[in-house]
Amino acid sequence: MPRSSLTREEVLEAAAALVRQHGPEALTMRKLAAELGTAVTSIYWHVGNRESLLDALVERTVQEMGAIRPTGRTPVARIVSVARGLRRELRARPHLIAMVHERGLTERMFLPAQQTLVHEVHAAGLRGARAADAVRAVQFQTVGFLLVERNRERSPLQSPGEGELWGAASAEHDPALARALARPADQDRLFTASVRALVNGLLAGGGT
Repeated sequence: MPRSSLTREEVLEAAAALVRQHGPEALTMRKLAAELGTAVTSIYWHVGNRESLLDALVERTVQEMGAIRPTGRTPVARIVSVARGLRRELRARPHLIAMVHERGLTERMFLPAQQTLVHEVHAAGLRGARAADAVRAVQFQTVGFLLVERNRERSPLQSPGEGELWGAASAEHDPALARALARPADQDRLFTASVRALVNGLLAGGGT
């Protein structure tokens, strides 16, 4: 029996879940209605046609990406926390982010995170072009790191792999280095370390 009550937000949440799991091509009005246990006509009543639904999902994603809030007691910690939050949110919804990009709203989507970074680099003492460089450097580092992660995740099985390539000779006789490079990268730790090093350099001499 179809559900007697349904909200627009419930429709959008179910649609977003389908896109996150299977991509936008899996989102049909019939499948969405089945997920919600309602009639297709009810979906149309709440969100319009499929194109209107996709537009609403894009707008919802843009708004969600504006919810990143800094944490930490030092300027470096707070800026790093914004970068970590941005990476986490981007990783959580790749298909939805792709839809935002296809509709030409990527810059708008990133604006809230950039504004948060502006506030933090101002608090750290940077102004003008140096502040702008810091904001963009953190954003580019975050997005670039994520693109490398996705590329590695999608790449075919490598033969030889890292564990076979790194030895005493290839590591310039640094066995500890060879062992470390032969192991899979701890991506969370590496991301945090790389952003922290970047931010420390950006803030050096720019204030407290």
